[in-house]
Amino acid sequence: MSAPRPPIKVPLGTPPSATAAPPRGREDRPLWWRLGAEFVRSRVALGGLLVLLAVLLLALAAPWITPQNPYDLMQLDVLDARLPPGSRQGSDQYTYWLGTDGQGRDLYSAIVYGLRISLLVGVGSAAVAAVLGTLLGLLAAYAGGRVDALLMRLVDLLLSFPSILMALMILAYLGKGVGNVMLTLVLLEWAYYARTARGQALVETRREYVEAARGLGLSRARIVLGHILPNCLPPLLVIGALQVARAITLEATLSFLGLGVPITEPSLGLLIANGYQYLLSNEYWISVFPGLALLATIVAINLVGDQLRDVLNPRLSK
Repeated sequence: MSAPRPPIKVPLGTPPSATAAPPRGREDRPLWWRLGAEFVRSRVALGGLLVLLAVLLLALAAPWITPQNPYDLMQLDVLDARLPPGSRQGSDQYTYWLGTDGQGRDLYSAIVYGLRISLLVGVGSAAVAAVLGTLLGLLAAYAGGRVDALLMRLVDLLLSFPSILMALMILAYLGKGVGNVMLTLVLLEWAYYARTARGQALVETRREYVEAARGLGLSRARIVLGHILPNCLPPLLVIGALQVARAITLEATLSFLGLGVPITEPSLGLLIANGYQYLLSNEYWISVFPGLALLATIVAINLVGDQLRDVLNPRLSK
């Protein structure tokens, strides 16, 4: 046995800070803290995140912060149609800060309620497509063979057609409605998640920890969901953020063309379409203000997604 080490003698007069433990470095911080610190380094991305949070708060608090429910036909007055911004008219005697549209809707209220539909369709369809596409992508990578070939050929087929053309064909058969629009977007978006999940899972299945899990006799479901899936999440999170913006854009396009949400519950795309015919009559506000709200939402989501991509994969930012 080795002799015990002698106690460390501290000279008299040594301050306590000299013998204290060294401060924790950034590497010792939790992972979420380090990722957050890297994210806020970009002021542009931080501004996009603040805009996105403001949009979410407006959408969630719509019934309490708007003077009118634009979906309630009893609150609309055709005499208030196409009023310019700042007008004060009508039985309720409140100011239309952004003006009104052709049906007499307060544009501020219509935009806030339209944001609710756009975010619901975008986030809801992206979430369902992410779950479906990720599971199919993991199945293709782990099973291989004919299963992989069949699923990937289906993905190639879906990605080879223009999304707007496929959406028009599906909605022409299903009809209008928020549910039908979400179903259409799910059918169009799951292929992106499946392709990304398969590519990342093929890399992970060759690593040592997967071989060790197989040697321990773990089931396939436990290996795929418990070991491979967590390591595939970073790129899927980035794809998910960008697909939300893409789904909102596609829903606005479909609503602008008249195949999206019903006329009685307009989203931002339908609000833009309602004012399109008045642009040459100098009544710009009917289309411009909903268009600016849609633009701000999409740009904010894209900024957050781009910065999230750089944070989760620092090699792309070099």
